[in-house]
Amino acid sequence: MRKRATARQDDVLSVLNAYDKPMTAYQILEQLQATEPDIAPPTVYRTLSALTDQGRAHKLESIKAFVPCRCSHAESVPVLAICEGCGTVDEHDGSGLLPTLTKLTDQSAFRAERHIVEIHGLCGACAT
Repeated sequence: MRKRATARQDDVLSVLNAYDKPMTAYQILEQLQATEPDIAPPTVYRTLSALTDQGRAHKLESIKAFVPCRCSHAESVPVLAICEGCGTVDEHDGSGLLPTLTKLTDQSAFRAERHIVEIHGLCGACAT
């Protein structure tokens, strides 16, 4: 029996929430296949696309991986600090950045549909 989109989204979010590091779509697929062997990559990709469109998950473009959204971003900018040492991702509210980003993109008449900032470096534990 085929699962409804909301149930599938809940399954994918459960997998993402169970791990403290970003996951690729294929890592998520592998976890889901443990209980649902027939699930295919396009299903996972469609579900991840829906979750990112809804703001319930974030795609880390620089490392081609996903994390669950841990903040509310109604009129905000998620700032994701990605540790190059241990791979953890901390999410911060970048609300103060929105006016500056809008001012920058207005100069070229660019209209952003979504904002996300990725910062790479070392977390406190890895920096010492």
